[in-house]
Amino acid sequence: MVRVAKEKYPKEVKSFLDTLDEAKELELRDVEILAEELVLHLVPQAAQAVPPSVHQAHAYLEEAVKLLRQALGIPAAPPSAPLAPPSPPAPTVPVPELVKTAFEPPVFSYPGSIAEVQIGATSTEGGTRGKVIKVGGEKCPPFYRFEFVPPNRPVIALDVFDVLPPLPKTIKSYYRDVLKDHVAWVNRCIEEFKADLVTLHLISTDPAIENRPAAEAAKFVRKVLDQIDIPVIVGGSGNPEKDLVVFEEVSKVTSGERLVMASVTIDMDVAKAAQTISQHGHNVIALAFLDINQVKELNRKLLDAGMPKDHIITDPSTGGLGYGIEYTFSVMERMRLAGLMGDETMQVPISCAATNAWAAREAWMEMAEWGPREYRGPLWEITTGLVNMLAGADLFMMLHPLAAMTLRKIAEVLAKPKVEKELKEIAYEKWASAKL
Repeated sequence: MVRVAKEKYPKEVKSFLDTLDEAKELELRDVEILAEELVLHLVPQAAQAVPPSVHQAHAYLEEAVKLLRQALGIPAAPPSAPLAPPSPPAPTVPVPELVKTAFEPPVFSYPGSIAEVQIGATSTEGGTRGKVIKVGGEKCPPFYRFEFVPPNRPVIALDVFDVLPPLPKTIKSYYRDVLKDHVAWVNRCIEEFKADLVTLHLISTDPAIENRPAAEAAKFVRKVLDQIDIPVIVGGSGNPEKDLVVFEEVSKVTSGERLVMASVTIDMDVAKAAQTISQHGHNVIALAFLDINQVKELNRKLLDAGMPKDHIITDPSTGGLGYGIEYTFSVMERMRLAGLMGDETMQVPISCAATNAWAAREAWMEMAEWGPREYRGPLWEITTGLVNMLAGADLFMMLHPLAAMTLRKIAEVLAKPKVEKELKEIAYEKWASAKL
């Protein structure tokens, strides 16, 4: 191909020169050239692949151009730089390959284990429940499936109240038509919202509310039990003196049902509570207040009073999301690890009151920039429960049906002994764009 300098030429000449640019061969016949300087650049298209005969022809052509220039009296152009030899092809860089080897997770054995607590008793066990619920039984940290598959997944209990306390509208909307029918309320929790069991909160017994007599509250519990067949947790009012009397009466009229009395605290007569509750075969939730030393002290008192370890569940208190959840997580984690390492007072299942998430104003306050309350509240409760599930909680007290159903599904997935779907190897070199 011939390249001709064509700056400052008329349009017709430039058009002619453009035609020359596209020509593969140039043949001059009867041509008269009037020019001060003529420069011809002969650019080979693939110098490294040109045969010797072409190089020889190229040399003849250069000699002919030289003679033509001399005949026309055109001065020679300054010598151009020699063509650089073709650069060698870039070396192919091999894609690094990781060493393929079998991965074996580190497996440890622990000197201690967590007691398994049974809630409810069937007719063959001295009760009238149609099924029982078991919690605990772990021999490793939470969800370490490569070390041990616990026999029981975390379980969910929805709240039912003997008298209706102030509740967020988003919660009441699920129960509006059954709030005065406690049996229907319980059945909806179990059948529609898939709770494992319910907590009957006897808040009417609080001296500051209705001061309902303990015997009357016990009859209420017995009446509900006679119309359902699931295990039940019985919640007190939070008044330590009145709760002790209520638990004594409820334990008597439900003897053999293996219910859970919630809760015994350090400021109660722990020995008397333990003897009364254990005498009738019931379980107890030991409630501390985010103090691991208080947990140890309370559980030790229960054990010393004759309460079997497999009848104790500990609630170290739950700070809701944004309101102390990090303290709760830390205490629960320390409790579980201490139990596995041999501390007898910590070798019991853990209860989490995820309902405390609703104490955070972010869960229920009307604030447009925070998002709709009907989603924000349940998400607050789900997150509170999930964080504590990962710390080792076995039993969850919950309020919102959507939150309860979601947390149960998460527990079912995490509790599976193995992944059902086959995992494919990921192209690690394309990690930035990989779709997982």
